[in-house]
Amino acid sequence: MKVLVVDDSILFRRVMAEVLAALPDVEVIGQAANGKLALQKIQDLHPDLVTLDMEMPEMDGLAVLDALKAMKSTTTVIVVSALTKLGGKLTMQALQKGAFDFITKPDAGSAEQSRESLRADLAPRIRALSLRFGVRNILRATTSTTPAAAPVRAPVAPASVSARPVSAASTASAAPTTDVAQRMSRLAGTSKPELVLIGVSTGGPNALAVVLPMLPKNLGVPVLIVQHMPPLFTQSLAENLAGKCALQVREAAHEEVLAPNTVYIAPGGRQMRLVPGVGGAKTLQITDDPPENNCRPAVDYLFRSVANNYPGRSVGVILTGMGSDGTLGLRLLKRQGCFVISQDEATCVVYGMPKAAVDAGVVDVVLPLDAIAGRITTAVREGSA
Repeated sequence: MKVLVVDDSILFRRVMAEVLAALPDVEVIGQAANGKLALQKIQDLHPDLVTLDMEMPEMDGLAVLDALKAMKSTTTVIVVSALTKLGGKLTMQALQKGAFDFITKPDAGSAEQSRESLRADLAPRIRALSLRFGVRNILRATTSTTPAAAPVRAPVAPASVSARPVSAASTASAAPTTDVAQRMSRLAGTSKPELVLIGVSTGGPNALAVVLPMLPKNLGVPVLIVQHMPPLFTQSLAENLAGKCALQVREAAHEEVLAPNTVYIAPGGRQMRLVPGVGGAKTLQITDDPPENNCRPAVDYLFRSVANNYPGRSVGVILTGMGSDGTLGLRLLKRQGCFVISQDEATCVVYGMPKAAVDAGVVDVVLPLDAIAGRITTAVREGSA
């Protein structure tokens, strides 16, 4: 993977280049101190990946993303942002403009601690991109070897295929597994859910910007979201989504009582759980409990609290993201009859968290991103899959 490092700090460029060069199968092919130089080097060097600072002189990161879009460039961008409110706002805009993901600049500690922090943030993203590039190259090779005189048409799948029980989709001949999936689906449909739970990571802001605006303002239940993000960034995410949705959207607060038709986003860098409050009211608690799956907030942490305190009363949704956070929580929810929806591979930025849940057999249906809101609404209103 050929990488171009773009940042106005020569020291940070050097550290970033050293960290990247130490990762397997990565070659740092250049550096640039501002956006104008970056665009010229992108045209000359054709990097696979650019790590892009947001705040630079002459031409900032957002302007670079606009220029790349105008050039129809296929170069992938990971945003490197300051851990500030402004940094969060700029990052949300960058993701909307096509950036793959983001990391934050280390803001404290020794040089070695900064390097380790960058390595921990970059390594999984590089692995995810390597898989993505590998699939893309295979598809390109297949396309280039298809004879022009005999084009191959992809079969059109019936509408039911994308919404079929995953266990049945994975092995049509396994009748016992199919029977289990059908029984679980019937169990999931015996009562109307009182909550919608969503777990998401890489690619999440754009995925949420598709799903949430499609939910009706009178959905009738609260929506709880864990998006893997650092402090300050989730406030920017909530503000960004609030302007697009019929539902109210806000960053969750400690001891807040849930209200219907409201979306609560777990604060970045903290854990969120749901517990019975005064008079049995569904109450959010924001804690500093340790990370789970190297994440804080963690999807499993929220899902487990709902499974323990409100069994069988939610719809679980797992969207694009790296890793497997959410799978263990979904397993607990599924045992109690909750209905679970997963985003499909084709519409995921990274098919990690959904794949882990599908492979674990805790998903009822796999749907493209633009079909998920409709299925959530149906499950909430009709109490059925």
